[in-house]
Amino acid sequence: MSRPTTRRVGRPRVQERPAGGPEPRDEVLAAAAELFTVHGYTATSTRTIAERAGLRQASLYHYFDGKEAILADLLEGTVRPSLEVAGGLVSRTEAPAEARLWALCHSDAALLCDGPHNLGALYLLPEVDTERFAGFHRLRSELKSCYTDLLAATAPGAVLGPEDLALRADLVFGLTESVILIRRADPARVPGALAAATADAALRVAGVPQRSLERLRHEGRR
Repeated sequence: MSRPTTRRVGRPRVQERPAGGPEPRDEVLAAAAELFTVHGYTATSTRTIAERAGLRQASLYHYFDGKEAILADLLEGTVRPSLEVAGGLVSRTEAPAEARLWALCHSDAALLCDGPHNLGALYLLPEVDTERFAGFHRLRSELKSCYTDLLAATAPGAVLGPEDLALRADLVFGLTESVILIRRADPARVPGALAAATADAALRVAGVPQRSLERLRHEGRR
């Protein structure tokens, strides 16, 4: 008697994934990160992403409903870790607000400088302004609110009116995200040094005197 045929479960792959390797969904994101940042979002098709990830194009749609969904996932992934850090720093009221603000700017800038691809540059895509990316904008707005809360708790922030506080928060937040452009212009920059310099500059924009920077930098690193 012949044995029954065993059917393989799951969608077909162009290449077999080695045991213990990345999950297909993560492979799609990694492939898209490279293609979007190197070749451009508009010039990249889902077929190209699937081929780079070692999948059939039909298999890609098992994980994402299209190219916009992949981009949205990549963008949100640049904000969620910083938002988690920010929430913890806002609640740690036993530490000076200036040191916590330094720590947030440093952590956020370091994240934007991390990894092989400058994903922050994708913020500048015109497509990102559409409603499809509302989730990314919501997360980014929550992160900016944490910046505002920490800034308001600093000695300089305590004396600012609502409009001035909002403007100062815009400047500090924008300065932190400026590492995206610096990294794009000079990919060889050392991420740690760039993140520390950005955090220092952010405190100066916040109104912290130069003489206090070394102490706050030390406390922020803790």
